[in-house]
Amino acid sequence: MEDIGGTCGLGPTWGRQQPFGGTPVLGCPDPAQAEARTGTGKAFPLSLSACRKPWAGVGCVPGGPEGALSPFMWLWDILSCEMGGFVVGHAGLYQALAMFAVAYFIIGMTVLSVCAIATNGALDAGGAYYMISRALGPEFGGSIGIMFFLANVCGSALYLLGLVEAVVDSFGIPPGQEVGSGIHVLPRSYWYELLYGTILLALCLVVCLVGASIYAKATFLIFLIVAGVLGTILVSFFVTRPLGVPIRMQHLNSSEIENGSFTGFSLATLRENLGGGYGVDYTTGQMMSFSTVFAVMFNGCTGIMAGSNMSGDLKRPSYSIPRGTISAVLFTYLVYNLLAFLMCATCNRTLLQKDYGFLRDISIFPPLVTVGIYAATLSAAMSNLIGASRILYALARDDLFGRALTLAKKTSASGNPIMAVILSWLVVQLVLFSGKLNTIAGVVTTFFLLVYATVNLACLALEWASAPNFRPTFRYFSWHTCLLGIAGCCVMMFLISPVSASASLGFLLILLLALHYLSPSSTWGYISQALIFHQVRKYLLMLDVRKDHVKFWRPQMLLMVQNPRGSARLIDFVNDLKKSGLYVLGHVELQDLDTLPSDPLQPQQDSWLSLVDKLNVKAFISLTLAPSVRHGVRQLLFTSGLGGMRPNTLVLGFYDDAAPQDSLAQHPAFTSAREELPLGFPPLRAATTPKLLSPREYVGIVADALKMLRNVLLVRHLESLDKVWELRRAASPPPSIHVWPVNLLRPDSARYADTCSLFLLQMACVLNMARAWRRARLRLFLCVEAGAMPHAQEDKLRQLLKDLRIQAQIQLVPWDGVVRLHWQAPRGPPGGPAPAEEEETAVNFPPNTTQVSDEYVCAANKMVLEQGPAPAVRFLYLPRPPADTGLYPLYLRQLELLTRDLGPTVLVHGVSAVTSTQL
Repeated sequence: MEDIGGTCGLGPTWGRQQPFGGTPVLGCPDPAQAEARTGTGKAFPLSLSACRKPWAGVGCVPGGPEGALSPFMWLWDILSCEMGGFVVGHAGLYQALAMFAVAYFIIGMTVLSVCAIATNGALDAGGAYYMISRALGPEFGGSIGIMFFLANVCGSALYLLGLVEAVVDSFGIPPGQEVGSGIHVLPRSYWYELLYGTILLALCLVVCLVGASIYAKATFLIFLIVAGVLGTILVSFFVTRPLGVPIRMQHLNSSEIENGSFTGFSLATLRENLGGGYGVDYTTGQMMSFSTVFAVMFNGCTGIMAGSNMSGDLKRPSYSIPRGTISAVLFTYLVYNLLAFLMCATCNRTLLQKDYGFLRDISIFPPLVTVGIYAATLSAAMSNLIGASRILYALARDDLFGRALTLAKKTSASGNPIMAVILSWLVVQLVLFSGKLNTIAGVVTTFFLLVYATVNLACLALEWASAPNFRPTFRYFSWHTCLLGIAGCCVMMFLISPVSASASLGFLLILLLALHYLSPSSTWGYISQALIFHQVRKYLLMLDVRKDHVKFWRPQMLLMVQNPRGSARLIDFVNDLKKSGLYVLGHVELQDLDTLPSDPLQPQQDSWLSLVDKLNVKAFISLTLAPSVRHGVRQLLFTSGLGGMRPNTLVLGFYDDAAPQDSLAQHPAFTSAREELPLGFPPLRAATTPKLLSPREYVGIVADALKMLRNVLLVRHLESLDKVWELRRAASPPPSIHVWPVNLLRPDSARYADTCSLFLLQMACVLNMARAWRRARLRLFLCVEAGAMPHAQEDKLRQLLKDLRIQAQIQLVPWDGVVRLHWQAPRGPPGGPAPAEEEETAVNFPPNTTQVSDEYVCAANKMVLEQGPAPAVRFLYLPRPPADTGLYPLYLRQLELLTRDLGPTVLVHGVSAVTSTQL
């Protein structure tokens, strides 16, 4: 089809007092007619001809031979035929011009945002929905799309009902008569008017089914009619002689005649109309004010997006929409100001306030005014119908609502979405059955304003995200204009109808939540991700490691995982230990990139990210290639994190001979899923398969981490921890966490207040602070010897816990028998003399490993095991590995003996101060 442009002008509004606490708009001045329909003496709204109150909307009209835009389509009905007299009559020229300026300022800010988004890439069908969904994501896009669809549907129905009332008032049988005469031959009743509306809607349906091409030709023909009517009106101000206009004012039981005057151009008339003169609106009986008149006037400014709704039918939407919309806004603004001046200079206030349809009385050819009103209103109804169908088609094509909108995807051979048109027609027909749309008029208007506010929000988000690909060719906008547009639309929503605005926002929130949880993920890109990246980068630069303080220390974990199938419970446990800190899942792939055609880690990223989502842990993923596991862990310790967010604690599973168990298959997150473990992780190694890691290399990783000043946690037997059962069982006493802050492998230098012991206390306390572990109780075990003043040690430890604000039960454990085994054990390694070193710090592994016998270690293990009842988890002191790498296997053997059969156990070694008694 030929390129057509989106035009913009004043949108729909009519009626009397808006529902839901809204503001009054124009109504029918004839209570007798209202009584004939409603059975009451109250004025019934929507009398388009008798009240001269048509709606105007905006649409997309054909351009000239070069595809230029025609921005004048629906400019004339509202202000020139009716609202002009209403606004100028009550507000006066000065305040009317101020209202136009404010209203068009709000409109202009939104138009700038529309133009910016429309020129930032290919624009497809859906108009505002397409812009918002591709910028803000499917949740916002789908929600606003549904609201915009409903607004267009109800708008089309309102136009048709207004046109029906106009036709009935002009050609209907007068109330009280059974037989008409002359041109008044149309029967009046609810069903007849529904029939007339259905016929007009069928005409709109036929035009829309044929396609956008015939629609463009029809609207261009209507544009010519409207332009001719506007020209006639402008000429009438100059050529019509002064005349008096009798105005019949109906009251409950009587009527009176008031005389309005068309004075021609008169300085006295102009001076009389300069200032405000707010009076009672004769259609509603309510006193007008600046805010109510402004709200009525702004109600007509909700049609600026109708042209962009045709974006899928435009040959060059990025070219046509900005030019058509901006030219329409500028042209209509100038025309409205000119008409306001002409009205104030030629009509007295009585005529302006008491007869909103006075332009037909002063026109040199009154029937043409009526024809223009009918034509423009019919075109506005078609515009809303075809706009609604395009929005519905775009929603269906994006599959945001699953199969519910599948039917709307079907198109004709020429690409016209005929099923979407038919479905939109059906919804409009259903709305027509209500016959009284003032109950939703306020909500419809706020729907439009909410859409415009969201368009501004989308542009603001794109601007603030500073993404390199946001390069609109239209550059006359900034984040300031977007903010002003958002604020203006929100203020107008609540000024027009506070209750309608609140209801619309509530409906939007419900749709957002529904789409967030039910709609499939999209590939459009999420502006939230760009905004988060932009802000996180700035805050990471502000996170200065030189300003770190122990008061604000938090654990930042790097958990090494060989195969997630055997580590599901460990991953979940460490997630509880992180205390809002950084959590990184690390994995080392033993391959050489030089021998590979591509990076083998990239295909694994999705599986790891899906694992994090399924397990519901707040963790990052860090994968690396290395010739050995030890080198890979070094890489991750050096490179994981960014800026002030780097791992300070390394967590490893324990190195033993236990066969790995597939805990992932039994995890609730996977057992309830429909598919069978879609993650691409290899099966667990068999018990007979050799490990990828030697004992020496494992202990070397611990030593490397301590050299790099990283805290170390070794976790054993966690596969036996059923956290859900353990922490939620109703047994008494409640589950406990056992803490042994003494170096059991160095009984000759056991202390409770060194750095490692305090770190162990801190980690146990952090676990107890996690939501899932709050029911557990800390039990702190104090190992004492006879004659060592145990109560004094207990008081000292209790004071330490008080200073650290840690609530724990202290239990004294005599261990003379265990320590005696240590002192009675033979010294020196088997088959050789003892090493010369005898000096080591208290936190180190004994310089001579053989000073700790297996008998002593087994006794210490038995002592720990006997302290019942069995806890949910135990925290034990992890000594530093020996300096002699040849002793690494023996060191690991003693750790295995110490923790054998203890159940879930965490061996902890800390190298940094993490507790504080300061404020």
